[in-house]
Amino acid sequence: MKKECIAMLLAGGQGSRLYVLTGNVAKPAVPFGGKYRIIDFPLSNCANAGIDTVGVLTQYKPLELNNYIGSGQPWDLDNSTGGVHILPPYMKEGDQGSWYKGTANAIYQNIGFVDIYDPDYVVILSGDHIYKMDYAKMVSYHKQTQADCTIAVLEVPWDEASRFGIMNVDAADKIVEFQEKPKEPKSNLASMGIYVFSWQKLRQYLIDDEADTSSSNDFGKNIIPKMLCNGENMMAYRFEGYWKDVGTLESLWDANMDMLARDQLDLLESSWPIRARLSPLPPAFMGKKASVQHSVLTQGCCVEGTVENSVLSAGVTIAEGAKVAYSVLMPGVKVEPGAVVEYAIVGEGAVVGPQAKVGGDPAGYDPDQWGIAVLGPATKIGAGEVVAPKKMMNRDHEEVSR
Repeated sequence: MKKECIAMLLAGGQGSRLYVLTGNVAKPAVPFGGKYRIIDFPLSNCANAGIDTVGVLTQYKPLELNNYIGSGQPWDLDNSTGGVHILPPYMKEGDQGSWYKGTANAIYQNIGFVDIYDPDYVVILSGDHIYKMDYAKMVSYHKQTQADCTIAVLEVPWDEASRFGIMNVDAADKIVEFQEKPKEPKSNLASMGIYVFSWQKLRQYLIDDEADTSSSNDFGKNIIPKMLCNGENMMAYRFEGYWKDVGTLESLWDANMDMLARDQLDLLESSWPIRARLSPLPPAFMGKKASVQHSVLTQGCCVEGTVENSVLSAGVTIAEGAKVAYSVLMPGVKVEPGAVVEYAIVGEGAVVGPQAKVGGDPAGYDPDQWGIAVLGPATKIGAGEVVAPKKMMNRDHEEVSR
């Protein structure tokens, strides 16, 4: 069972900043880009990079996510000598068990799983980022530099650097200082939350961290600073491709629009496919009066109205006379005759009634100022109702503050 490298994918986050979209599912299970779920990206990256053993650590409302991952077959991760493994918190002998207390504690609780494969290296990943990345190149860099820990970093605009964990490096990209959301950053190299560790080194740090009752049991707050303080060889791995943390409604909407632009996030290239578990639905259909421009239509969509600059997931129905623009519609959404949906995210199974309006007017619209409108899963908006920009409704027809 010896493996040179395995991946541990942290997928138990609640995703509270996605509000109604994560009321009943974990953030990694949220639909994205028409045919995908957010977790498809790290799973596909692992498969494409040749990492065939992945532990997926779940916690918050994991049922849909667990069912979606299944045996890992869609990502070619169903092999008998590794594959994908769902790792929820569990009760241990002598105690009552506990939830994962932090990112480091989550890996600590699964030391036994990692030890089964006796890896030289462990890649730690997050389940809520949209990006394409070859982890094999990062592991190779880790080996070449004889690092104990390698952290993927991305150059961000200086005016946004204070929002991230910032790595300060020397001329050889060795990390010399770590700043957590600094008011006055010394660098614009932001941590992407992607780590490669030499396993035996990390294993001991996890054990020591668990024994520290004052620790938050977190990689960013505890493990990384402790290793840096102890003089471990820590390297920054520069990533230059597309990467986005889709932890907010606005960033989720932005990432879907970036996919439409293709010059930032191109999902049509065949060299690095993003795989997904697909529904057995018929092909998309466009009626005689349908008008579709610069949009994504997925299986089972039926469009009789107008769709512009939008992403339509599986089974979406747009009735005649309805209009959808600059919006993200998740699986099973129905937009009835005469309804208008603009600059919005509409959750799974939601219904926009006849002549209803959701969102803002594209003419002179500024999403940064006004924000997007959101309908939670299974929400029904009645005939002629209006959900203004930056408003959010849940399935009980209650307005939710953001």
